[in-house]
Amino acid sequence: MDTLRYGAIDARSPKYWALLIGLGLVAMIGVLSAHHMEVEGHVISGMNNQIVWGMPHVFAVFLIVAASGALNVASIASVFGKTEYKPLGRLSALLAIALLAGGLAVLVLDLGRPDRLIVAMTTYNFKSIFAWNILLYTGFFAIVGFYMWCMMDHAMQKFSKQAGLFAFIWRLILTTGTGSIFGFLVARSAYDTAMLAPMFIMMSFALGLAFYIIVMLASYQWSERPVGDLIVNRMRNLLGIFVAAVMYFVAVYHVTNLYATEHHAVEKFLLLDGGIFTQLFWYVQILLGGIVPLALIYAPQTRNCRRALLAACALVLIGGMAHIYIIIVGGQAFPIEMFPGMEVSSSFFDGEVSAYTPSLWEILLGFGGIAITLLLVTVGVAILDFLPESLADNIVSHKK
Repeated sequence: MDTLRYGAIDARSPKYWALLIGLGLVAMIGVLSAHHMEVEGHVISGMNNQIVWGMPHVFAVFLIVAASGALNVASIASVFGKTEYKPLGRLSALLAIALLAGGLAVLVLDLGRPDRLIVAMTTYNFKSIFAWNILLYTGFFAIVGFYMWCMMDHAMQKFSKQAGLFAFIWRLILTTGTGSIFGFLVARSAYDTAMLAPMFIMMSFALGLAFYIIVMLASYQWSERPVGDLIVNRMRNLLGIFVAAVMYFVAVYHVTNLYATEHHAVEKFLLLDGGIFTQLFWYVQILLGGIVPLALIYAPQTRNCRRALLAACALVLIGGMAHIYIIIVGGQAFPIEMFPGMEVSSSFFDGEVSAYTPSLWEILLGFGGIAITLLLVTVGVAILDFLPESLADNIVSHKK
């Protein structure tokens, strides 16, 4: 009978060290970019008094939301009893922790005084959604770490189902908290909706799975380990469902806003005459991040092609980045209506659409966060047994 065995990848190969050094350099460039903005001041960034959350925050939220979704692969096995996903659980937990670490690294490095983070971590204002998110993020590391221990230690496996259920509930709360950061900002027309929390949850499913598929297939390609069509096709179909669900939530979000007269102006801005935000919405988020991936996943010509699946995953991630950019930056660019029915003007550009162009330093910092994520995964799979030695169909189908 075929047996499932786990093993670390060979870290002695030149291509492994080339990847490790490359990721390390990108991460270092991100850290140096943050240091440059710290020394010179955020005046060298594209952020201003109107756009206070810029590209680093887009990257950070993108990675944090994906972290929650990456854990979904492990949850499918332990919580929902789909045993064919059980071999994927360890890598799922590792990737979830790495994505959250990368996202939080970007946030910490972007702070003007990152040392003041200790104040936020020790002095809580429980009326603030930010305080709750600090608890959720730190709790995620502890809970997923314990869940990983239960999956990897034979003596602890009897607790894996309970740990997996707790981790699944925690990640739903975490993503709800992240979406609520914006949903609770009632002063911003683009944010003022309860739809953002469930939409962020569904976005996490799609982004996390897309990240997972890319990392898994790349890991097995590099380590020359077999991956059968059974598990790949299951994840392909699951990704298609998640992408379609995100598009549904996006449609409901905008239709709901269009029903309310108070939101007509911001909807016109985002969907019709918002310049870069309108272009990003229709061409990147909807077309490249939604319609094209669904075509690659379900079209008869490409549905059994792994390169097409990888392309679909990459497009989902690009579309997700555009989606979060529109929410965060586009929501701030549209002016706050401070005095309804009256025209507002001031030297602070109140009442005007705000312009924002991300600086090179912000972008480098964001890519540094992604590099930190991939660096943690690359080191993790080389020192511990996160990857099954084979995901061939006969191994996966007989796993209990």
